[in-house]
Amino acid sequence: MDEETANKNEVFLTLFTANEAAIRAFVRRLVPTQQDTADVMQGIALVLWRKFHELDDHAGFRKWAFRVARYESLGWLRDKCRDRHVLSEDVIHLLAEESTRREAWLAAQREALDECLEKLPKQQRQLVLAAYSPEVEIQQVAQQSGRTVGAFYQWLHRTRLQLIECTRRTLQTEGPL
Repeated sequence: MDEETANKNEVFLTLFTANEAAIRAFVRRLVPTQQDTADVMQGIALVLWRKFHELDDHAGFRKWAFRVARYESLGWLRDKCRDRHVLSEDVIHLLAEESTRREAWLAAQREALDECLEKLPKQQRQLVLAAYSPEVEIQQVAQQSGRTVGAFYQWLHRTRLQLIECTRRTLQTEGPL
């Protein structure tokens, strides 16, 4: 592999990994399940990789990736249209437009939440993150915290309220997008 190809590969990987969470969140708003999202994301990654050479302005990667994600999601949904639980194409277009329009705000919310999570004491942060880990059994996390399941849910509720308030304050401080 020559140096130019290696550099292009590195640029692609840097841009893709920096934007993957936002692309995944976008797709998740369009398809029914997390497994569907994973399936669609594989196709999106392949299309982005194969067509990366067509992108002239790397600063526009996110916008371009969202456009690809939108079309890949619509194609996936069209293939699944026999399932009566799939939304009509018009509704999907509306959702995609709204998701694209709100992405900057959602990204700011994610960043503010990350900042607020970092402000929590280490043990508290670890318990919150453990409670929201995929396939977690809340009983195990409650036991790890030294609380009953009911007491843990109450503690988690209070912690979520703290995080919501911290996120709100952080967003107000940073100003409108």
